[in-house]
Amino acid sequence: MSVERSFVLIDVREAWEREVYNIGGIHIPLSEVLERLHEIPVDIATVIYCEKGIRSSIIIQRLQNLGFHNLYNLSGGIAAWKAGLN
Repeated sequence: MSVERSFVLIDVREAWEREVYNIGGIHIPLSEVLERLHEIPVDIATVIYCEKGIRSSIIIQRLQNLGFHNLYNLSGGIAAWKAGLN
């Protein structure tokens, strides 16, 4: 049985943070997002995440100003996601 993913994950943390804990998705460090816009889908829901949700929130605002309307923040970031697992 195949399950289609209806969203894309983008991790905007630094490489060392991703090495510590990784839930997958495309890795585009925050400092590179505006240079790598071509890697961000415009036609599918895209969840952007970081450690606590602050950096992802900032980049979502910037991307929305550039015309992206399919972006969602992982509220509370990886820290909240991990806490929900316990």
